[in-house]
Amino acid sequence: MRFRVCSDVGGTFSDLFVFDQNSGEWDIFKAFTVPSKPSDGVMAGLRQAADHYGMDLKDFLGDCVSLVHGSTVALNALIEGKVAKVGLICTRGFRDILTTREQGRSEPFLWKVDYPEPFVPRYLTLPVTERINSEGGVEIPLDENEVREAVRQLRRYDVQAIAVALIWSITNASHELRIGEIIREEWPEVPVVLSSQLNPILREYRRTSSAVVNASLLDVIRSYVADLQAQLSDNGYTQPLSLVTSAGGIVSVGDMMERPIFSINSGPSMAPVAGQTAVQLEHDIDNVLIVDMGGTSFDVSVVQDGKINLSREIVMGGCFLGVDLVDSRSVGSGGGSIARVDSGGLVHVGPESAGANPGPAFYGRGGTRPTVSDANVVLGYLDTGAFASGGTRLDPALAHKAVQEHVADPLKLDVAQAAFTMWSTVNNNMISAMQDLAISRGIDLREFIVVSGGGAAGMHIQAMAMELGIRELIIPKAAGVLSAYGGAFADLVKEFSAINFVESDRFDFDGVNALLASLEDNAVAFLDHHGIAQADRRLEFYVEARYPEQIWELSVPLRSGRIAGPDDLDALVNGFHAIHEKMYAVNDLSQPVECLQWKVRAIGRTPKPEIRKLPFGGEECAQAIKGTRKAFFKEYDGYVDTPVYDGTRLTHGNRIAGPAIIDEPTTTVVVLPGTHMTISEYGSYIARFAD
Repeated sequence: MRFRVCSDVGGTFSDLFVFDQNSGEWDIFKAFTVPSKPSDGVMAGLRQAADHYGMDLKDFLGDCVSLVHGSTVALNALIEGKVAKVGLICTRGFRDILTTREQGRSEPFLWKVDYPEPFVPRYLTLPVTERINSEGGVEIPLDENEVREAVRQLRRYDVQAIAVALIWSITNASHELRIGEIIREEWPEVPVVLSSQLNPILREYRRTSSAVVNASLLDVIRSYVADLQAQLSDNGYTQPLSLVTSAGGIVSVGDMMERPIFSINSGPSMAPVAGQTAVQLEHDIDNVLIVDMGGTSFDVSVVQDGKINLSREIVMGGCFLGVDLVDSRSVGSGGGSIARVDSGGLVHVGPESAGANPGPAFYGRGGTRPTVSDANVVLGYLDTGAFASGGTRLDPALAHKAVQEHVADPLKLDVAQAAFTMWSTVNNNMISAMQDLAISRGIDLREFIVVSGGGAAGMHIQAMAMELGIRELIIPKAAGVLSAYGGAFADLVKEFSAINFVESDRFDFDGVNALLASLEDNAVAFLDHHGIAQADRRLEFYVEARYPEQIWELSVPLRSGRIAGPDDLDALVNGFHAIHEKMYAVNDLSQPVECLQWKVRAIGRTPKPEIRKLPFGGEECAQAIKGTRKAFFKEYDGYVDTPVYDGTRLTHGNRIAGPAIIDEPTTTVVVLPGTHMTISEYGSYIARFAD
């Protein structure tokens, strides 16, 4: 078989990365996302690919060895409230756990803001008599009659899924397991999620929240994936479908169907994989900041010391998800973000987006309000002849009209200055997101390489990088489909975890090692099930630890799969002190360390595309010039004739001096005056800035 394919469904476009194993070449494609049926956007992209290779769709898909898929389907369903009706069974006395949360209001002094509604209404949250204590002992036996009545009540309420989250089920899951059995006896067809199986973490609110969110997404993701699989199968695809997770890996369809919460934001989670891959091709550097500016949002993530940063502090749709996801910051600053002028004369860009339908004004599909992409058309950055590989004809007059009416006239500016104001405003929004992530992670951006992706980022990122003092910027050749590109390099990943509270000054070696052995057995079984060869598998061991009386934990890697003796324990404690100092600029070596959750991450290496190197062509790049166009730069306080380069004709070593514009099939790169970009041997655009 010939092709390896990865697809990513975004808010505006559905992206496709296709690697041809026979030739060693790759291509990228974009199709409009179909919000009402996202799988149609994927199939449209696949038809583009088949046409490109001169093949019938069935022949093309029949020649695919793998297809990896990520999307924002679960995220969109959660944000829009288009999820299943969920019932919750909880411990008596804890019926309001989803209402009280951890602190109530996120902004306690905004009295006019309504108290947030719980994810599951109180009438669908039914308590049952039982109690497990923190050591796993049974304080109050489970009242099975109450459970049966609760299930019958939820059935009368027509819930579509049931979540079960009991106090301290992480130390003894027997009551949750029995409730699961009773539900299947009373109502065999209803989907059930047990919190102790899905997400065995401390803090009952987050565990409960993750359980109900997961239950609400079961039907959404199962229906979506079933539809996608059916369309693929009907058109000749015969291999297993792999799905991208929100933690930066891939899993089988079966794994994702049980844990759809890990599909939330799964597409953008591949951006750090792409960023890490792009840098590893060029440098031996482990610290990377990745930005991805698509049609709807601007996402920022980090690879630090060679590891993709994960976080449990992610809030989506007003809910703490409570599971490890790629740690990212997202703002509504994409190419389709809409600009407006408020009553005070201030320009705001986003978070409202024109999306794929109607899209920016220049699409000519009914949009009348100015977007960031409309501003880039007015500034002369975007090619008005064609867009997204020729798939969409642009009408620059509509962009000028939208910017004129909604921004220029209210501000009494000419249309070029108004467009530049929009461009600068959205840049500031994105810079703030980058700074926010850097501050929260305790990192100095000047020590990081920035990798930029997304169809719109190349027109903005150089100015932002210079503002932040970034020393080097890389724009991969596949920047227009950054997440889809990353999916082609993702590994099979699944994490196994369990709670065992121990303190470093009175450590339970036997108990911890028995737990780690059990988790390792589960991880190995997972890799065995997926047929991962011994040479392609890796296990990583971690512990979530904290100082006494701290609220939150830090993840500390373990140097081996066991805490065999004092040396391993010292390494754990010293590792925690070092991470705490790196994160918070302080540590306390006199304090013992509390260890709460132990984790084993199973990683199965998948076959990777081998990206070919470009031939060296020297600095001269006149062969790639395709003309000039008027483009606006503040350094000239107006429009200047700007050379335009065809990115497909550039080769290794070419040096492009600014001002210049580089047109790629799915993105545009703007080179600012006084700067330059060079083409690497892998086709990436690299800009280096003086300290």
